Amino acid sequence: MPSEIRFERPLWWALGLTATVLVFEAVGAWWTNSLALLSDAAHMATDTLALAIALVAVRLARRPPDAHRTYGYARFEALGALANGMLLFVLAGYILWEAWHRFREPLAVASLGMLGVALVGLACNLVAMRLLHAGSGQSLNLKGAYLEVWSDMLGSLAVVVAALVIHGTGWRWVDPLLAVLIGLWVLPRTWVLVREALNVLMEGVPRGVDLAAVRADLNGHPQVEDVHDLHVWALASRTPAMTAHVVVAAAADPSAVRRELVRVLGQRHGIAHVTLQMEAAGEEHCAGGGCRPAG
Repeated sequence: MPSEIRFERPLWWALGLTATVLVFEAVGAWWTNSLALLSDAAHMATDTLALAIALVAVRLARRPPDAHRTYGYARFEALGALANGMLLFVLAGYILWEAWHRFREPLAVASLGMLGVALVGLACNLVAMRLLHAGSGQSLNLKGAYLEVWSDMLGSLAVVVAALVIHGTGWRWVDPLLAVLIGLWVLPRTWVLVREALNVLMEGVPRGVDLAAVRADLNGHPQVEDVHDLHVWALASRTPAMTAHVVVAAAADPSAVRRELVRVLGQRHGIAHVTLQMEAAGEEHCAGGGCRPAG
């Protein structure tokens, strides 16, 4: 994967900057008593982990399968994403709960300190965006990382605006309000992340693959009489795989039919990892736990 290797250095820089901002905002939230900063720090935490997952995915993708992991290490991405999502749900729940109490009893916020911390975070996010922008159109990992940093930049910008409003008006309720808005913005993205990770780990049909259309294309071949035991899943978020038993006419050339079906699956459905068991009509085969004649 030459492109992934070439773009690994910007990912390292982006990870370092994001992790630095995370620590800075977490300390700043404690120092200024700002729930909005804490909420943005929680957002930064999930994006820091996402960048780390992207880097690990780049490195692990170079490792070949071994005797213990015959599919390689591609599913580390899904495991990390699931852990990331679960952590963010807990953090978001805490922030929403704390915001409710602060709406009832607003606490004093050091608005100038909050502004300074947010400005540092905004500057770091802009630098990280600049580093990742060049490769975001060529690398899927960098594209995902770029979008994460983009969302971090919006969060930091919102905290800057909130700090200015609090400093100018004294409206303390702006701080918990912004914390709630950031939490409500992050939660749907977190749910999508968790849902996709669970779908990969549960070997569900990948997003973007129409199982009915796959079956129709297999059955549409003139030499195919039946398709059974059809399974489509994903090794990782962008690595679909498929197995199926294909019953072909007795006079057909199974190898030729298989080659044609593999080509169709790759071109129309983006499935490159395909295993087809070819069976001749009239021969006995096993399906659903029992054996029956094919055809």
